[in-house]
Amino acid sequence: MPYLTVNNLHKSFGETQVLSDISFSVEKGEFVTLLGPSGCGKTTILRIVSGLISPDSGSVLIGGEDVTNKPAEKRNIGMVFQNYALFPTMNVFQNIAYGLNVRKLPKAEIDERAQAALKLVKLDGLGARKVTKLSGGQQQRVALARALVIEPKLLLLDEPLSALDRKVRAEMQGELRQVQQKVGITTLFVTHDQEEALTLSDRIILMKGGKVEQEADPYTLYTRPNSAFASDFLGKANLLRGTLRNAGGEWTIVGDGWAFPVNYAGGKAGDAVCLAVRGEHFIIAAEPFAGAEKFVIKRRVFSGTVCRLFGSLGGDEVEAAVISLDMEKYEVGAAAYVKPVKEMMLYFKEE
Repeated sequence: MPYLTVNNLHKSFGETQVLSDISFSVEKGEFVTLLGPSGCGKTTILRIVSGLISPDSGSVLIGGEDVTNKPAEKRNIGMVFQNYALFPTMNVFQNIAYGLNVRKLPKAEIDERAQAALKLVKLDGLGARKVTKLSGGQQQRVALARALVIEPKLLLLDEPLSALDRKVRAEMQGELRQVQQKVGITTLFVTHDQEEALTLSDRIILMKGGKVEQEADPYTLYTRPNSAFASDFLGKANLLRGTLRNAGGEWTIVGDGWAFPVNYAGGKAGDAVCLAVRGEHFIIAAEPFAGAEKFVIKRRVFSGTVCRLFGSLGGDEVEAAVISLDMEKYEVGAAAYVKPVKEMMLYFKEE
C-alpha cells in the first residue's frame, strides 16, 4: 500500500481554480518531485499535504491514516522551505533541537538525537555556531537536520535549494539525495528546475495548470514525453509544425522546407501535427548525407562539454547540439546537414 496517497484534490482561491482533481501516491522511502512552472499548483499540494491549508474537496492519507482534517502540528511531518526559516538568535544546535524541545523530550534524548542529526548532515563540531555565520549550503543542512531530527513520517521540501549558487546547489543535490536514502524517509519535493528534478527523483509528477500532465520516472519522462508541453518543459525541445503524410506505408512529417520519416504513433494522413525533437537527437554533419536537410548556422553557444548551434531548417528556427570538440567544424554562416534520430522523434496532434 502506498505510504502517501492524495485523492481527487480540488482547491480554489476566490475565482481562481488552482488544483483540479489531483491524485497520486508515493511509496514508502520514495523520492517524488512535483515539477512545473510557477502557478501550476505544486506548492499548494505541498501545503495541503502538510496541513497548512485545507482542500475544497479530496483527501490525504499518510501511512493509511486519513489526515485531511488533522491539524498540521498533529501530522508529524518535516518541512524544509525555500528560505530555511531558521531562528537567527539561536545557534546551530538550538535550531536543530527546537522541535524536540517543543515536544518536551528528556534532555539526554534531545542531546543524543540533535548530535546524531548534526553528524548526518556533516555539521559535526558546528553546533555552537550562530546560524547567521553559516554559508547558504550550511544553513540548508541545518534546516534539513531540524526537519529530520523529529523523526517525521514524511519529509516535504519546498524548493529548498533555489537560493544557492549553481556550484553549491549541485553539491547539495547530491548530499540531499544521500541523506534521504540513508534515512529512508518518504519525500515529496517541489521545484520548477528540470535538471534538479531529473537528478534527485525516483519519480516526477509534471504539472500544468493545476492538473497532472504526466507522471513517470525521470528517464521515461525525458525520452517519452506524452505532450508538446512535456517535451518542451523537461529539457528544451524543438517544436516543429508540419503535416502527417503517408506514402506506401511510410509515414513522414512534412514541414516548411523539410521532411523527416517518423515511426507511426497515431493520426491520419493530412493531420496537422507538432514534431518534437531535442537538439542532442539530431545527427549532424558538415556534408550532405542520406535523409538529411540543410541547416544554416546563425549562432553558436559554447557551454562546456556541449556546443549549441542555432540556425534555420527550412522556414523554422531550430537548435542542434554537438560535443564541444566538434564545434570548429560548424562555423556561423555555414551550412550543415541534420537528420533526427528516428527512434527519438515524437509527434503530437495539434490542438
